[in-house]
Amino acid sequence: MTDKGSQKALGSEFDAFLFAPIGRDKNEMVLSVASALARLDLDPWQEAASLARLLQPLAVSRLDGLIAALPGGAPSNFDASLGAARLVALLPGQHPMQNPPPVAIPPATAVPNYHLIVSLIVSALFMFGAQYVMASREASASSQKVVTPAAKPVPTTPSPSSTS
Repeated sequence: MTDKGSQKALGSEFDAFLFAPIGRDKNEMVLSVASALARLDLDPWQEAASLARLLQPLAVSRLDGLIAALPGGAPSNFDASLGAARLVALLPGQHPMQNPPPVAIPPATAVPNYHLIVSLIVSALFMFGAQYVMASREASASSQKVVTPAAKPVPTTPSPSSTS
């Protein structure tokens, strides 16, 4: 199991990791990383040091496998990938800068927004069509208003029946 020499040799830099809770076991007892590793008959401090030397994705995968291998399985409320990543982040030296830099993705080139272009063209065509219809209505209305010269008054002559 664990001897006092391995704890003193490695120091307390792993305490945050080793004493972090994983979840509750089947007896509703809080299960820490140290107790989980001890249940697997592993030296918690040596295993913590081994995990700290790995790249973060490998350490997460290894810890996830160890937790899944626990007698009785992983705690029921333990989310394997998120929980292992949370725990590995507590290891000393597990910083984003330690992992290899992500592959640089070239910047995206500007892609024209065809929906916007089409809607602008349709709107312009609609506006020109509306102007054409309005202009043609005004032209037809003005052609129907024929100006007629003022009519001359017609002289009225008395009708013969009215003079009697």
